[in-house]
Amino acid sequence: MKRRPRNPSYSYNDRDRDDDFMPPSSNQPKAAKSPSLFNYTSLAIIAGIFILGIGVGVGFTSTVSASPNAIVSNVQIDQQAPNPEICIQNGASAIAMETRFFVTLNPFKVYVAQASTKPGCVLRSANWAILEQRKLVSADQSRECRQRMNTFGYTGTLENSPKIDCLYQSESAKTSS
Repeated sequence: MKRRPRNPSYSYNDRDRDDDFMPPSSNQPKAAKSPSLFNYTSLAIIAGIFILGIGVGVGFTSTVSASPNAIVSNVQIDQQAPNPEICIQNGASAIAMETRFFVTLNPFKVYVAQASTKPGCVLRSANWAILEQRKLVSADQSRECRQRMNTFGYTGTLENSPKIDCLYQSESAKTSS
C-alpha cells in the first residue's frame, strides 16, 4: 500500500494519525451542530394538529343537540316555563328545585333526598292579580305573602291546578347595579 506524502501544515499529532487523506483543517475548531428538538416541519405539524383539534371541538359542541332535560340557555328556561307568555310578561321563568330532608334525633343526623327540578315561574309582586283573578290564591294568602315582603312562584300550568308557593327573595342573590 502506497502512502501519500504528508502535508507539512499538519501538526505533529495529526501526522501520526491514519487518516492522512483528510484535507488540512483550519486552526479553529468546528462548532458541533446539534440537532434541534423541534425543527420547522415538526412545529408546523404540531400547530396544524392543534388548530384541527380546536376546529373539531368547536364543530362538535355546536352540532351536539342537548337532551330535552338538559338546560343550556335562559332561552330554553323561558320556553319550558309553565305558561311561558304569562310568565315572561309578569315575572321571570325559573328552575324550581324540590328536595326532602330527614332529621333523626337519636342519634342526630340529617339526610337529604336527591333534588328534583321542574320548570317554574316567579311572579313580580305587582302582578299577583293574575293568580287572584283565576282564584288560585285567596286575598288572605296574598296579604300574608305581601306582609312578609315575598312573592309568589308556581310550577305546573295555571289551567291544571299549579303548585303555588309564597317565596322569599334572598338578599344575597341580588346583583349590584
